[in-house]
Amino acid sequence: MSQRRTRTNRDNNPNRGVSALRRTGLRRRVEMSRQPLPQPVLDPKKRSKVTVDPDHPLWGFFREDKKALNTPEEADTFGRPWVVEELRNKSWEDLHSLWWVCCRERNILATQEYERKRLKAGYGAAENMERFRVVGQTQKAIKHALTERYYAFEEARRVAVTDGEVNLDAEPGSQAYTPLYSDETMMEEEYPVK
Repeated sequence: MSQRRTRTNRDNNPNRGVSALRRTGLRRRVEMSRQPLPQPVLDPKKRSKVTVDPDHPLWGFFREDKKALNTPEEADTFGRPWVVEELRNKSWEDLHSLWWVCCRERNILATQEYERKRLKAGYGAAENMERFRVVGQTQKAIKHALTERYYAFEEARRVAVTDGEVNLDAEPGSQAYTPLYSDETMMEEEYPVK
């Protein structure tokens, strides 16, 4: 049977460091394991070759050339933001894919900013912030276009509820719009035959 020794300080007081309010003492000492630490392999010929999948999802945080930072020339060349007038003509699928392209671009820019701070590179911060602004303006324009579509849809639905020619409870595949007048009757009313 082993006995546990209590830790004592220089004055042999076993209660040294115990809190009077919380009745907690010092934390237990952290001990190293008896396993030897691994030694680094300094010879490049003895190192194991690490293979990386070229389609790994984390490559999405980098550009296609898989560089962590752009050169100053590459950082300075980028386009303009999309405007609402251009986005109004896009389909839902196009807006959805453009939104995720913008999200990917923001991830790439955040990765580059992190690398720039880590490496203490003295260039690219202003261009990076400008790109963040451009991507943010595009995402704001996408939200604006979708909000306009939502309000147009709600207005059309409100009008359709009061319109007698529109059947909002129609079964799928059946006709939801039944005109009260056919083309022939409208022509006869506008241009009566004498």
